[in-house]
Amino acid sequence: MTAFESPGEPSPARPRRRADAERSRAAVLDAAVRLLAGRPDAGMAAIATAAGVTRQTVYAHFGSRDALLDAVADRITDRAMAAMDEAEEDGGTALDSLLRLQEIGWRLFARNPVLLQTGSARTGNGPSADEVRHEPVAARLTRLIEQGQRSGEFDPAPPAPWLVAAVIALGHAAGDEVGAGRLSVREAAKWLRAATLALLGAGGRDTAH
Repeated sequence: MTAFESPGEPSPARPRRRADAERSRAAVLDAAVRLLAGRPDAGMAAIATAAGVTRQTVYAHFGSRDALLDAVADRITDRAMAAMDEAEEDGGTALDSLLRLQEIGWRLFARNPVLLQTGSARTGNGPSADEVRHEPVAARLTRLIEQGQRSGEFDPAPPAPWLVAAVIALGHAAGDEVGAGRLSVREAAKWLRAATLALLGAGGRDTAH
């Protein structure tokens, strides 16, 4: 402490250390996203090497591989939401917007197979990490489905919350089939689109894309 610092005043070194730690954490996370896109089973040592830090540094920021995977999933989800925000600015019908949202999600899924490993664990009686990540997606789906029901694009009879839950469940089922090796990402995307159109009562749309 210098003569110009009061006992309760934080040292200038502390904010610098926090900023350095945040940069280090971001570097590890960015490296993990890049590496896990091609090697979803990569371990902490490989991620540390990709980030240019020690394994101990990785564990200092993320106490376990599961914690790192959850942070990776959060980063990918943030990117998906930003892409969805941008896509919605293009306008179009509720169905067009919903299918664009689904397509964005599956493009990211195809590029990041590590997402199959994340989000299933619950803490106590609380929701899983995957359920928390789906909350903004569910809100967006609810808005689009209600809009489509009002405009006559979708069947107005089923309650919108039920349709939202069903669309999300279809997405999980498609992901499970990819994870089990029974469908390719392309096939799963095709049949997810077809099932979504049927569920919403929006049949007759081309499902070949």
